[in-house]
Amino acid sequence: MDALIGKFNTLEVIKEVEFGVYLDGGNLGEILLPTRFVPKDIQVGDTLEVFVYHDNESRLIATTMKPHACVGEVGFLEVVNNTKAGAFVQWGIMKDILVPLSQQITQLYVGDSYFIYLYIDEMTGRVAGTQKLKRFLQNEVLTVQEKEEVTILWYRKTNIGYEVIVNNQHFGMIHFSDVVGNPVLGEKAKGFVKTIRPDHKLDIGIGIMGYKKVSAEEQNILDVLQAAGGYLPFHDKSNPEEIYEAFGISKKTFKMIIGSLYKQQKINLTQTGIQLIID
Repeated sequence: MDALIGKFNTLEVIKEVEFGVYLDGGNLGEILLPTRFVPKDIQVGDTLEVFVYHDNESRLIATTMKPHACVGEVGFLEVVNNTKAGAFVQWGIMKDILVPLSQQITQLYVGDSYFIYLYIDEMTGRVAGTQKLKRFLQNEVLTVQEKEEVTILWYRKTNIGYEVIVNNQHFGMIHFSDVVGNPVLGEKAKGFVKTIRPDHKLDIGIGIMGYKKVSAEEQNILDVLQAAGGYLPFHDKSNPEEIYEAFGISKKTFKMIIGSLYKQQKINLTQTGIQLIID
């Protein structure tokens, strides 16, 4: 199998050397995994999941370190240096990424972080970054469906809510009415497609959709109840912010979970809170 640059690959060990092991990169040839990243007791014929990139001398190399973003993804990356060629942003591995001047739409300042899309430069074959997200992200042809679970990246605040990047492919909107807490721009989260509008705009919900979320969070509620001695002063009149601070979920999801636990006879509902039923 041919290795992909700027992505994780599962590659076979084909040779051991004093300074590491060589992996079969297919049409890319042999790729070195340095000793410091080689697991103990590895043998020729074993396979490893590694990240492949060009080092500072343009040699292909592998690592088990995890970068902040892979090729085809958007990262919120910190600028570490400015040069005549462009700005370098921190990648999270032993290599920084160049954002050429031609790929910048704002001045990039050292110490600040920016949304950068990673791609393979056709001229050099190496990974580069761009601020021009709309070259790669679009909503004309959608790859998602309503009710589908997605990964979101908090992108920017607008006058109606928060624009998010969906699956590193599309733009979506989470309206203020669906936002709980204070989202941090640049952080990733789970979400789902609530609505696809006729103009291909996406309305996104936070977390896992509907009752799928209930089963995923029920145990967390029970664990918190147990740790609190079997009683918590939360009910359907509780403040949504207090519920989010205590459980990390919206009030709507909280009520769904409580209803499910009550039907399962795992809790009792009182006028002032919820009581754990001890078996």
